[in-house]
Amino acid sequence: MRILFVFLLLLKTLFLSASGVAAISPSLTPVATGMENLENATPSATLSPEPIPSPRPDITQRTEETLGPLEKLLTDQQLGSVLPFNFIKYAIRGAVAAGVPANTIVLLLLLPGVAALIAATRHLIGLRGFGIFLPAALSVVFVATGPIVGIALFLVIVLVSILIRFILRKSRIKLQYLPRMALLLQFVVLGILGILFTAPFIRYPDLANVSIFPVLVLVLLAEDFSRVQLGKSAKVAINLTTETLILALFSFMFLTYKPVQQYALLNPELFILSILLVDFVMGKYVGLRLMEYWRFRKLIKR
Repeated sequence: MRILFVFLLLLKTLFLSASGVAAISPSLTPVATGMENLENATPSATLSPEPIPSPRPDITQRTEETLGPLEKLLTDQQLGSVLPFNFIKYAIRGAVAAGVPANTIVLLLLLPGVAALIAATRHLIGLRGFGIFLPAALSVVFVATGPIVGIALFLVIVLVSILIRFILRKSRIKLQYLPRMALLLQFVVLGILGILFTAPFIRYPDLANVSIFPVLVLVLLAEDFSRVQLGKSAKVAINLTTETLILALFSFMFLTYKPVQQYALLNPELFILSILLVDFVMGKYVGLRLMEYWRFRKLIKR
């Protein structure tokens, strides 16, 4: 009985294996033998190179992937009279008809919203960062390059800045501010070139399509980072840089959120008025920030 049980188990295993192969390769047929196999033989298969994935649509560039959906939204929208609430809608359509990219208009409409978002996180929550304009510009860099490439370039610039400052301090080489910044710019450019030179090996399309505009914005960030390093400490500079990165990521999600893009493009008047209202109400707030409530929680309890 034990042998019979083992035999049945073996048959079951073979049956499952055969059915699994058939399920994976249903087009396999019995192999011909003799001369039929030679006559019906097909040329050996050749391995085709793996296709490189196409880069993601970039809203900062004028491409069919980005212009098509936005212009279709404009053509599908029904408008009434020009005044009093549709004058910006008609102006947008006139500019698009004249050749202005619709994605450029969307980015310009969303930038005040990005500034309001950064101001809210700094004024109400307590995140600092390098001002308002640099995180906003960095968020546009993330839109252009993608967050992965943008963060990689961002970290390269930060590491190069820390390394150059450390080398100059250890070697006791004293330079004036402007020559020091010129030296830093040279090494930052070399670091970015080192990242770009890895494009043939990484085969990441967003890395191969990096333009000069994101690099220039990241160089501005390196200047602010070095200025804080010289005035305070490396720890403070790293904290401010990290908070700037967080603000830029939040702003990047805001810029790439399609419902917000569509609403700003189809209702520009309401969008602009709502941002003005948010800025005005937020500017009237004079209380503690959210992080300050946590920082001084022991004093507040007393």
